[in-house]
Amino acid sequence: MSVKFEISFAKSVSLSGGIAIVLKDKKGEVPAGAAIVDPAGILSKASGIVRFTGKALSVLDVVAPQGSPAERIFVIGTGKASEIEAHDWLKFGGSAAARIKNVENVSIFIDMPEVAVSAKAAADFALGMLMRAYSFDTYKTKKNEDEPSSKAPVKVTIVTEDAAGAKKLFAISEAVASGVNLARELVNEPPNVLGPVEFAAKAKELEKLGVEVEILTERDMRKLGMGALLGVAQGSVRPPRLAVMQWKGGKAKDKPVAFVGKGVVFDTGGISIKPAAGMEDMKGDMGGAAAVTGLMHVLAARKAKVNAVGVIGLVENMPDGNAQRPGDIVTSMSGQTIEIINTDAEGRLVLGDALWYTNDRFKPQFMVNLATLTGAIVVSLGGLHAGLFSNDDALAERLTAAGLATNERLWRMPMGKDYDKLIDSKFADMKNTGGRNGGSITAAQFLKRFVQDTPWAHLDIAGTAMGSAQDEINQSWGSGFGVRLLDELVRANYES
Repeated sequence: MSVKFEISFAKSVSLSGGIAIVLKDKKGEVPAGAAIVDPAGILSKASGIVRFTGKALSVLDVVAPQGSPAERIFVIGTGKASEIEAHDWLKFGGSAAARIKNVENVSIFIDMPEVAVSAKAAADFALGMLMRAYSFDTYKTKKNEDEPSSKAPVKVTIVTEDAAGAKKLFAISEAVASGVNLARELVNEPPNVLGPVEFAAKAKELEKLGVEVEILTERDMRKLGMGALLGVAQGSVRPPRLAVMQWKGGKAKDKPVAFVGKGVVFDTGGISIKPAAGMEDMKGDMGGAAAVTGLMHVLAARKAKVNAVGVIGLVENMPDGNAQRPGDIVTSMSGQTIEIINTDAEGRLVLGDALWYTNDRFKPQFMVNLATLTGAIVVSLGGLHAGLFSNDDALAERLTAAGLATNERLWRMPMGKDYDKLIDSKFADMKNTGGRNGGSITAAQFLKRFVQDTPWAHLDIAGTAMGSAQDEINQSWGSGFGVRLLDELVRANYES
């Protein structure tokens, strides 16, 4: 069960029991708030005994400190004050959240002698708490002893000089955390529970926030000529869906920004079936669609002043007597024909039709698609960066900057005509894979054929959306990668 926090900000607080948390830099200065929580100087003595120096993310735990109004004090190290980076505040908040279990109230003192803590830093600290608090245990029938014993929210007061500014920015942080955790929830759900129809229903729930949502059925997509997407879905008894989400927060005359997500709710590989080992992870092959849905939640929840479109193609890739075969040729919505070489290169088929539909209908300023598309990108970048492919330098630069600002990092990969030749087909306009070498690049070259001249970027998030390394702000298998990144892109560049 996720811990629920009721977070507020104040310039001062009166302690009476509960937990107190203070931050301390590596120089050893007395933490802000120490005079309140530690009038007897217990912390300095305890620090000396255990040689606590304030190293980044180290923790000093003092239980029942003599003379303190707090029942327990945690001191979280921040490292050298001069080396604290913007995203470190999320980590500090995540570390603080990890210390809070089975208590009613917590007071957190984040101001330090050597650090000017901005309202943004305080709001990010709170965002880190909310992100760390998420866990997925819906289907566990036995309670973990370490989990909170009550569903009541823990009351958290963050004490900082600019409490008013932090409170204002925290409204955005709450929206972002909700969107990230929605994306995580979608990725974590088991595939027998979350099929294309059920996923579409989750997208439909965004109408409560003011998002306009349309759900296209198999019949609708057949009329549109989406033969590439439908070819992937034809082996499954579960019908495909295309969810179209619109947030109209900008001026009526403004062109929308558009985000497209791959939503393969489970990927066996089809006739080109995957090895059994690790196939259970393929429930997360809809991480791109989850991120787009989470992003649309954020934009609506924080009332973003932008017109935005989110389109997600939802299918299941299964091998049965009706599944498409290697050697089949399908016709996409664009009219371009595709020779199927490998049925496990299915995500690009879904995205090809979804991109064309989005571009043709909405004429957006740009399109960004997200997809757990290739194992090749994991080999190239591991789980530390997502691959960035783009036909537009300005868009690529803005995405890279947004990645650095949120620590959801991107690495731009090459594209070019020589790679494009690798997906030319003898029998159709193109084939759906160019082979093993340069696999993530040829996948991007494939997608590029469906965007025309619209500025476009493809984010290959196969290494970052699921099963990536866990850290202070994420203890979930599904990470929600891309939600904060794209919200930052919109907020920094495209809101009116």
